[in-house]
Amino acid sequence: MSIAELFRAGGIVMVPLLAFSIAAIALSVERSVFWLRVSRRQRQVIRGILQTYRTDPSAALGRLKKHLDLPMARIFLEALELDGASPSQFRLALEGATQAELPLLKRFGTVFQTIVAVSPLLGLLGTILGLIHSFGAIRIGEIGANAEAVTGGIGEALVSTAAGMVVAIFALMAANFFRGIYKRQIALLQEYGSQLEILYEWHYRDTLPEGKAEEESYARMG
Repeated sequence: MSIAELFRAGGIVMVPLLAFSIAAIALSVERSVFWLRVSRRQRQVIRGILQTYRTDPSAALGRLKKHLDLPMARIFLEALELDGASPSQFRLALEGATQAELPLLKRFGTVFQTIVAVSPLLGLLGTILGLIHSFGAIRIGEIGANAEAVTGGIGEALVSTAAGMVVAIFALMAANFFRGIYKRQIALLQEYGSQLEILYEWHYRDTLPEGKAEEESYARMG
């Protein structure tokens, strides 16, 4: 049976299933390109920026502006551009910038979940419609004559269920793969974000008068 015949056997539900499969493939390609670009450069770039920030904060800001295509660089730059912020205010700015960036990192996650949930249901609907059509061909007194046609119709009706399962399995595997990458990036962001907070506090304390720095240190200890 050719692909065209399988498509016709699956019935009308094969149209949305085909659309779902195309969407899943296209979104998987887009997410793969995005995460490949980020994973190749982000760790090395951020490490270099943190080393630069340790000795020259202004130079680190300049380097961050050159890598605005990286999510972590955008998060750090937004927090560091808050002039004169205390360490606690800087932490809030960093957390806020992170939350603003999360939708981009989780982009299309809802679409994958929808495809995973709906595709098997569409396949089941196609099978039910096919069974209704097959049993509708049965005529009293002619069961023997139509048995082959009925069984063949049932077999064709199951095509839509198989197609729905295939689409759902592919979308689920892709979604889980990208979710794993996302979780690793969040862990990396927490690690480097903590390092940046420490470095920021060091520079912040260096800019304060000696008495003021001691007061803030006692306040944190209290």
